[in-house]
Amino acid sequence: MTTVVVHDKLRIAPEVQSALADHAPVVALETTIVTHGMPYPENVATARSLEEGVRRGGATPATFAVIGGIIRAGVTSEELEWLGSAKDVLKLSRNDLAYAIASREHGSTTVAATMICAHLAGIRVFATGGIGGVHRGAEASFDISADLEELASTPVAVVCAGAKALLDLPKTLEYLETRGVPVIGYRTGEFPAFWSRSSGLPVPIRLESAAEIADSPMSAPPPSPQNEMMLIGSALILPFRISALYPAAVPTAADPEEPSCVCIHGTTHGVL
Repeated sequence: MTTVVVHDKLRIAPEVQSALADHAPVVALETTIVTHGMPYPENVATARSLEEGVRRGGATPATFAVIGGIIRAGVTSEELEWLGSAKDVLKLSRNDLAYAIASREHGSTTVAATMICAHLAGIRVFATGGIGGVHRGAEASFDISADLEELASTPVAVVCAGAKALLDLPKTLEYLETRGVPVIGYRTGEFPAFWSRSSGLPVPIRLESAAEIADSPMSAPPPSPQNEMMLIGSALILPFRISALYPAAVPTAADPEEPSCVCIHGTTHGVL
C-alpha cells in the first residue's frame, strides 16, 4: 500500500488512513524525543516501544515528523530509524513549522507541532510524556512554552504525564486556567510532574475511566460553523473549540487496567 496524499504537504500512512476511514482509534505521537531527547539507538527503541504500546491498547499509532517539507502522519520503520541518527533535523513548533514545510526541511514535532499536524490529519487524540509550560522566572524572561497556547487553540485531546518538573507548575496551571483549557486528571487528583506521580497541586477535575472521559463534553466533536452556539432553555451552551489536557500519573504495577479504546459520540476515536 502506498502513502495517502491528502494534500501536497500532508501524507498519511496507509495504516493510519485505513483506521481513520473506519472510525477506529488513532493516537498521534511526537518525534522530538527521537531527534533531541535521547541518544541513538535508545531513541528509536523508545519510539518503537511507544507505538507498540498504542497497538496493545487497541489503536493505531501515528508518529509525526516533517520529511523534506512534507508532514508525515505515520512515519515508516525506515524513516523512524533514519530520524534517530540524522543530523540537522529541526525541532519544530508553531513558529517554524511553516518555514520547514516551505523550505523542504526535515523536522521533528514538539507537542505544539504534533497537535497542529494531528488536527490537520483528522486525529483527535495525542499521547506524550511531559508537556512544556511556564518556566521559573517567567515574570522576567517571559519564557512560556508554545504548548500552552496550542492547548488553548487546537482541538486535540492531549494525554500526558503532566508538565516537566523543572517548570513553574503552579504558574503553568494558572496559565491553562486563564486560557480556558480543561485539565482533567485521569485517576488522579494531583497534577503529575512528568516522572514524578505527585506535585502537590490539585487538578480541578478528576475522572476515573476512559468511558467517563469519552462521555464528557470535552470529547464532543468541534461544532460546525452553522452551530457556533446553542440556546437550550435559559442556558447558553458554548462549543469547545480548544483541546483538553488529561494528565495521568506514571503507572505502577498496582494500578488497575481497563480497556483502552474509548467510544466518543458513536465512533471509536481514541485511546487513553
